[in-house]
Amino acid sequence: MDMELIQQIRGKARSLLEEGTVEGVIGYERAGDGVTSRPLFAYDSSAAERLIFDDTCTHNLVKYLLGKRGKKMAVMVKPCDSRAINLLLNERQIDRDKVFIIGVGCPGVVETEWNHKSETLQARCRSCLLTKPLVYDVLLGRELARKAEEETYSDILEAEAESVVSRREFWREQFSRCIRCYACRQVCPGCYCPVCFAEQLEPLWVGIRIAPEENTLWQTIRTFHLAGRCIGCNECERVCPVDIPLSLLNRKLEKDVKELFAFQAGLDPEEPPPFATFRKEEMPELGE
Repeated sequence: MDMELIQQIRGKARSLLEEGTVEGVIGYERAGDGVTSRPLFAYDSSAAERLIFDDTCTHNLVKYLLGKRGKKMAVMVKPCDSRAINLLLNERQIDRDKVFIIGVGCPGVVETEWNHKSETLQARCRSCLLTKPLVYDVLLGRELARKAEEETYSDILEAEAESVVSRREFWREQFSRCIRCYACRQVCPGCYCPVCFAEQLEPLWVGIRIAPEENTLWQTIRTFHLAGRCIGCNECERVCPVDIPLSLLNRKLEKDVKELFAFQAGLDPEEPPPFATFRKEEMPELGE
């Protein structure tokens, strides 16, 4: 654990709270198991002394800003999390002047479970090339050089090589295990609709019955809602209690959008996502 970085984080949070620059700081603290970490909401300078940062800090804290709109909040962001900041700025879900961004250099986060941390980097970290947050008000720690250990879409290419029948059976089995707990939706920074289509009754898009057909419709529509918007934090897959590989779906569409439109979500807060705009020249084969 980098104690110098932790002292920088605590010092900055303490000064922001004592000076009244922000109403609260969203960061990480040690979890009850003494090994992993969990989100911390610090509203006074004494709570800032509990802040930490290490390779167990997996949560994308940007999601919590959606419930704090109107309040001036500080939030700790890793390089990958900063893409969520840009996404929400682009979609006018947060106000830049209401967010103080504490950027931290990140060596990658490891796989964890209660009372245990491994030495294995999470899949998203093994293909990550970001060396520092894309947006921040203060950058703490060192900008760490990163070298991808894996090809970003190697598993997607393998899946694409499978037959349609094989892929259909794979996802049929995966979705049959879905219990419709909606943890994937709740943790996703791109899911913020006041009423989710899955709970809309008029019209009824998807039934409440937990069955393969409804599960498939739920997961498919949600994935398409994230096309051109998913920032690749993989939080949905991490929190899934039945271990459905949701990142395969999201990254498949991320790959397609990148190839078709030369666009990746969250890299630029000003560039609109491809499905939020129309450019005639993008589809010249359709003719006039």
